[in-house]
Order: sequence, then C-alpha cells, then structure tokens
Amino acid sequence: MEALVLKRVFSVDEFHRMTEAGVFAEGDRLELLDGEIVRMTPIGSRHAGCVDRLSDLFWERCRAVAIVRVQNPVLLSQQTELYPDIALLKRRPDFYSESLPQPGDVLLVVEVADTTGDYDRRIKVPRYARAGIPEVWIVDLRDRAIDVYRQAEGEEYREQRRVGPGESLVIPGVADRRIAVDEVFA
Repeated sequence: MEALVLKRVFSVDEFHRMTEAGVFAEGDRLELLDGEIVRMTPIGSRHAGCVDRLSDLFWERCRAVAIVRVQNPVLLSQQTELYPDIALLKRRPDFYSESLPQPGDVLLVVEVADTTGDYDRRIKVPRYARAGIPEVWIVDLRDRAIDVYRQAEGEEYREQRRVGPGESLVIPGVADRRIAVDEVFA
C-alpha cells in the first residue's frame, strides 16, 4: 500500500511569524514559493561579486528615480515571497519600510545564476510572470549572457531573448539609461 504524503502550505504571514519566533536558524536563506519553504543555495564569490557590480551600476544610473533592493523580499502573492538578487523598485518615500514591495512596485527583477540557472528559469520566472512582474533578467555567469523576459502573460513571458557581449539593455523605468553586458561581466 502506497503511503499518503501530505504537504503543509504556509501563507506569507505564517512564514513571517515562524521567522519572528526563531523557528529558522539565524542566517538561513529561505524563500516561500507557492506556500512551500525553500532553502536557497549558498552564495559563492562569483555570484556575490556580480550582484555587487550590478547593484553599483543600477544605483549609479537609477538612484534618482528608483530604489535598488538587493537580496530582500518581494511579495508576489499570499503564498509566495521571493528574494531576488536585485529588484529595481518604484521610488517610495518610506523605502518600503511600511510594507513589502508587491508586483505593481517592481520595475525589474534580476536573478544571478551560477549554479541555479535551470531552477531560476523553470521555477522562478513563471512565478514572476504569474505575478505580473514586467521584466526579469537572468544573469548567466557560466555563459556570460543575460536572458531577458518581458511581457508577462499567464506563467510565461511573450518576449524572451538572450543578450551577449557587445550588447546592452535599457533599464526598465529609466528609458534613457542602459547597462552593457560587458559591464556586468567586467
């Protein structure tokens, strides 16, 4: 006889209460994905360096019109709270201290992928699309390219393309500013 496996699905509020109660160890890197608590992979030096470089580039070019949020939560639904490597947010006077940013606050999400590229594309990108995040970049450290996803429709993006060396991308919400792929992988 086959055993019945039951899953317990958590809400974002329950996830926050567990965190506040000390259920998880200090420094645990966790996300809530469709109600399931997911442990994120450790960050290596290449990944950290790329996130820092991107953060610096975005801050330099966007600080007057957007908030650059690094590895902090974005609330996609009542069961999904992800921690993208970078989220470019609409500027708000309280810097989102009163409530977490939600999809309508997000201009761009960036995930840096060293070992997690397949997971980011198969699992995270559809969640971002379903939430209506307008644009997602997957920075592929292995191939030194950026996968761009635009125009969310259901759990997919209608426009998907890969941008490589010698090319650049317009920063969403800051139309007159660009980031060159070569700068990301300097």
